[in-house]
Amino acid sequence: MLLLTRPECGLCEEFLEELAHEFPRLAAVVRTAGVDDREDWRALYGRRIPVLLGEDGEVWGEGVLDAAAIARRLAASPDTAV
Repeated sequence: MLLLTRPECGLCEEFLEELAHEFPRLAAVVRTAGVDDREDWRALYGRRIPVLLGEDGEVWGEGVLDAAAIARRLAASPDTAV
């Protein structure tokens, strides 16, 4: 899992804090990266951060954490070891 962020992004920090609170095992394996580090990320997600991407690159969440949506995805993804 990858969380795309920007430096000093309060919404990004809040997203990660809420993720850690709601899904501590998932948050422990989430990597973070700067959305501006790659041109394709900047083009796709630059105005949508934070963006949580699954291992397959699919968007799991963006902006404000939707715990119910992530819980549904986890339940539907037997390969997600969290």
